[in-house]
Amino acid sequence: MHEPSSRPDRRMFLRTAAVTGAAVALGGPTGPSVTAAQAAPGGFPDYTPVRTLLTPSRLKYNPTGEIIFPCVRGVYDKLSNPLGRYHLYYAPHDAPGGVCLAYGDSLEGPFTEYPGNPIVSNVWSPHYSVSHVSSPHVLWNADVREFWLYFHGGNTTTRLARSKDGVRFTYDKVVLSTSMMPAGTSETSYARVFRHDLPARGARYVMLFMMNNAGNRRAICWGWSADARNWTFDQAPLVRPSDVGAVNVGGPHLLTRGGSAYVVYNTDKGSGGNLMITEVGTDFSRRDHLGVFYDSRTTAPENGRAASPSFGTDGGVPYMVYEAGERLSGAIAVARGR
Repeated sequence: MHEPSSRPDRRMFLRTAAVTGAAVALGGPTGPSVTAAQAAPGGFPDYTPVRTLLTPSRLKYNPTGEIIFPCVRGVYDKLSNPLGRYHLYYAPHDAPGGVCLAYGDSLEGPFTEYPGNPIVSNVWSPHYSVSHVSSPHVLWNADVREFWLYFHGGNTTTRLARSKDGVRFTYDKVVLSTSMMPAGTSETSYARVFRHDLPARGARYVMLFMMNNAGNRRAICWGWSADARNWTFDQAPLVRPSDVGAVNVGGPHLLTRGGSAYVVYNTDKGSGGNLMITEVGTDFSRRDHLGVFYDSRTTAPENGRAASPSFGTDGGVPYMVYEAGERLSGAIAVARGR
């Protein structure tokens, strides 16, 4: 994502709510006790950085010196003999990219790099040969008891692969491309898919993704599906960067709480480098921009930028795994909620 230098007030549009609780649960072993959650937008916990989980220079598979877009999934209750209780998916972005896997027994780490990385590469004959593949998001599809991997390759195309063990994947199909969006769209990438019922649309799944338009401004868009394979996409953005005083927005994630649904996403560093939150309602009819969800720290490893969050709980403790630092020169970090 291109990140210009304008930087508005980091707390603009902020509205807080005094409700307590945790983020989306993945389950896990007993973890440290936490105090009651403090007031935060949408009533979500405030998150405090804990540690860096993955640094490119310490990885065996490191073709470009950068990694992005973590996705953490609890697998201990889905696999009979897992590598670890949690899978952490991530990727370099620049060519050749490559979807990678690390595993561990706690969301606070440590995580061990899978020795067979990348588990998905930029050439998968006869299905595609592209400059790079990146931005892995894994959905546990309980309907078929499979791990469904959504990833982009290249920036114009989001693809789906499927797996029984979350390690070895079989290619399925293209699920999103620029041709499915308005004329002038140049990127449809960074997609995450969630189980979320939309009865009025006959849908059981929602996709959030980043779209780059003819004006080179990146927005959050969305689509819906009955089976998580065949999709309908809203042609209008769900969140425009101008809605929150940013040049670009990306890295969206869906959270649900208190009978409503929310989208958390990042702004470019020049526009604050923070995570923002918008309430969309259970039927995605609302557009209530609540402000800053997580205010990035100026110190390392964030250095003024947090992005592409993935959420879970471990022993009842909420966690956020995210990109920390300058785009394409950062690390994967974890923060604990309270």
